Amino acid sequence: MKRPGTRRTFLRGAAALAAGALLSSPAALLRGALPQPGSAMKFGLVTYLWGQDWDLPTLIKNCAASKVLGVELRTTHAHKVEPSLSAAERKEVRKRFADRPVTMVGIGSTERYDNPDPAVVAKAVEATRAFIKLSHDVGGTGVKVKPDRFHKGVEKEKTIEQIGKSLNQLGEFAEGWGQEIRLEVHGQCSQLPTIRKIMDVAQNKNVGVCWNSNAQDLEGKGLEYNFDLVRKHFGATAHVRELEDKRYPYEKLMELFVKMDYSGWVMLEARGKPKDRVAALSRQLKLFNSMVAKGQKTLGKKG
Repeated sequence: MKRPGTRRTFLRGAAALAAGALLSSPAALLRGALPQPGSAMKFGLVTYLWGQDWDLPTLIKNCAASKVLGVELRTTHAHKVEPSLSAAERKEVRKRFADRPVTMVGIGSTERYDNPDPAVVAKAVEATRAFIKLSHDVGGTGVKVKPDRFHKGVEKEKTIEQIGKSLNQLGEFAEGWGQEIRLEVHGQCSQLPTIRKIMDVAQNKNVGVCWNSNAQDLEGKGLEYNFDLVRKHFGATAHVRELEDKRYPYEKLMELFVKMDYSGWVMLEARGKPKDRVAALSRQLKLFNSMVAKGQKTLGKKG
């Protein structure tokens, strides 16, 4: 009986491999060895609507079932991960995530720093510090905050500077807890030129922009221009709505994320009311993966 492997067949195989390597360009070999841009992006869930009535065990179970393996926990919702938790309760939350494949990405606070009353701003800063500690204790990496609005009788530039300075203060505090401050593109400050101005003030390395997929992204010179205004300031999270919504160019957005080789979390902040939210989450994950793959293919053609 002939043995399947002999020295002669081994040498023939080695020669063929060597010939193939010579025929392949170094660039092609390098492309095959390295991951494609955007491969490190991950898809998660903001518990704003689809997860608002799930307690923590249910939330983790449903995310694991859908393969959407990251969550931003919105304050005031049924999972009840709040600054009022005791040290023991915080350890229990952290353990629940450690025991399952779902990542606790961070806390979604509603704190904002636009109010003309210094006492109100100081209270918001102090509340954010409590969320920073909470996120650290339960295994998160950051806290989402809002810039929000402008006030009658107050110059816009003054409000922008006030928000930026508050973010710097919080970024410095967050550094000591291993956390990031994530400025959601929100409210009357949703225009990207405004967010850029805020970030020109908020230069602390622990402050990042959380892209929010708003209609305002398409204003002025359009999506790509506005994206580039804040691209270098992106933090570890970005928000999207349902990806099949044709009112927003999500395929183009994913192409831009791929092009910059974004490695953070793209978090679904859904608005609809599907009957089966777990199945709907799975569908959104498939759409996300498809759009990322398409963006990689498009980038490859351009390259």
